[in-house]
Amino acid sequence: MNNKFAGRWSIAATVVVASLATGCADMSERQKGTAAGAGIGAAAGAIISSATGGKAGTGAVVGGALGAVAGNIWSKRMEEKRAAMEQATQGTGIDVARTQDNQLKVNVPSDISFDVGRADIKLNMRQVLDQFAQGLDRTMRVRIVGHTDSTGSDAVNDPLSRARANAVRSYLESRGVDGSRVEAVGRGEHEPIADNGTDTGRARNRRVEIFLREPQAQG
Repeated sequence: MNNKFAGRWSIAATVVVASLATGCADMSERQKGTAAGAGIGAAAGAIISSATGGKAGTGAVVGGALGAVAGNIWSKRMEEKRAAMEQATQGTGIDVARTQDNQLKVNVPSDISFDVGRADIKLNMRQVLDQFAQGLDRTMRVRIVGHTDSTGSDAVNDPLSRARANAVRSYLESRGVDGSRVEAVGRGEHEPIADNGTDTGRARNRRVEIFLREPQAQG
């Protein structure tokens, strides 16, 4: 394959990805992943096929199909769960997002989750966890991470963050989620997302993060 041909297909792949990023606002997360994978796979397939003596068009078709599968790690049920959690938490300050490694992340701030220095789940958070537990099947895995601000020592913050994560796990178990597929860990003050030097920053750092993934979404 000559350099001119390879260059054209590299440009084509770039255009496909750029178009998806800017022109597909009405697509779901799952559709975006499928389309992006198909575009990249088609370009790569054409290059490989031509380089090995095959037809570029055939390689593009095969590459596009394989790319669509690879790009669609974010399944329909994960998209449905994301949409349901967004609707259930709208206006609460809870952040629901898809991570780069295809996990569903629910970030619950302190004013929803726990009082200062305590690991008792608030009523508002129970309602969120009820929605989260609804419809989970046996293949899905849950990871709960508790965090604190920098007030106090590690001797206090580390066990407090673990206690909060374990409280969330226990509540999910009470709602029928199999505890063997739920991991609960505490990070204390060691993974801040805001400045601990301000009240606002400390409030943001006092949080619980809940991750949901399917087995094939593991890195």
